[in-house]
Amino acid sequence: MERDPDARWLARVMHLAFFLLLGASLLRFLLRHPWQGRSPWIIVLSAALAALYVLGPALGTLAAPRRIAWLVTVVAVWAVLVVLAPSFAWCAVPLFYTGLRTLRPRAALVLVALLTVFVVAAQVKLSHGGWDPNLLVAPPAVAALATAVYVHAERQAGRQRALIDDLIRTRRELADTERREGTLAERQRLSMEIHDSLAQGLSSQRMLLQAADRTWDSDPGTARRHVRTAESIAEHNLAEARRFVHDLAPADLAEGGSLTEALRLLADRESAGFRVDGSPVPVPDGVQSALLRIAQGALANVREHAAARSAALTLTYLGDQIVLDVADDGSGFEPGHARTADGRGHGLPAMRARVRRLGGTLTIESGPGEGTVVSAAIPLTGQEVRETREAHRTQGPQEEDEE
Repeated sequence: MERDPDARWLARVMHLAFFLLLGASLLRFLLRHPWQGRSPWIIVLSAALAALYVLGPALGTLAAPRRIAWLVTVVAVWAVLVVLAPSFAWCAVPLFYTGLRTLRPRAALVLVALLTVFVVAAQVKLSHGGWDPNLLVAPPAVAALATAVYVHAERQAGRQRALIDDLIRTRRELADTERREGTLAERQRLSMEIHDSLAQGLSSQRMLLQAADRTWDSDPGTARRHVRTAESIAEHNLAEARRFVHDLAPADLAEGGSLTEALRLLADRESAGFRVDGSPVPVPDGVQSALLRIAQGALANVREHAAARSAALTLTYLGDQIVLDVADDGSGFEPGHARTADGRGHGLPAMRARVRRLGGTLTIESGPGEGTVVSAAIPLTGQEVRETREAHRTQGPQEEDEE
């Protein structure tokens, strides 16, 4: 509590009030009672009470029994002063606060009641026998008011401390949750990146090398072409792996510089058709990477599972969104049963996750013997797109001049 600025301010006010009341009571006694036999005792006890009270803040760090012993001594000296000079009775008000701070609630209430009795007795004595109802009512009322205000303030402070503790605990729990969610999201991102780049490339290499092994003796030329193609894919995968480690864009985007060129390179490698519809507009890097990965995954599925004669990529710009269609004339499948016989089936969920993360939709149209069309539609709205378009407009004239 002593670390609370409000509590320190209130303590200073009460200490100042105590010394003012003590000084005023001593001055009143000396003015009302010229030098008498008890005057030296009054002065000595007043000085002792002031000295004891000054020691109070220094005892705040000591064990509770010592603080209680100090409080008992202060109250005892004050009580003797009240007996000798009733005008010291009103020093009890700061002592109320001191007792409430030092003792447990029940013990503090007992002390307040005892101090109040002394104050009432002192006021009655000062009245010289005259009857005044305020002498019996005012001191208990002041004591009750002081106690109620202090208890209310303490409860309010306790509730505030509890609220602050809950807030700190909630912030820590929220931070832990965000770290866990961030870790899970990063793991999902890594799994999708590995599946759509390295795993698909390794799968293609395996199929080409198996084909080369089957035709090595009967058709060495074809076998060599398969090996050279596998070598090219391995080289591309190596570039993907290096960029993947450094968390850069897909290799085709880094090399081609645009989504259209990257998709054209991918289509050429996979012997697929490629077409662009609509007027190209600036596309955020995240959307470009997602669409390229979706195209890689869809064409890998065509190569491994569809037994298709042909496949085609279509990139369509629709103003406020961009759509990528990957179509093939293969065997098709039931979209609700996309897992293969060997239990694989991570590609389509990864595509859905990529599109959903960007606020888009993934549609799959297929059926046994009817081929497959995978369509990814991603909106081109939001702050990131606006910034991309603004940068494109700003850089456009400069690029034209350079050309």
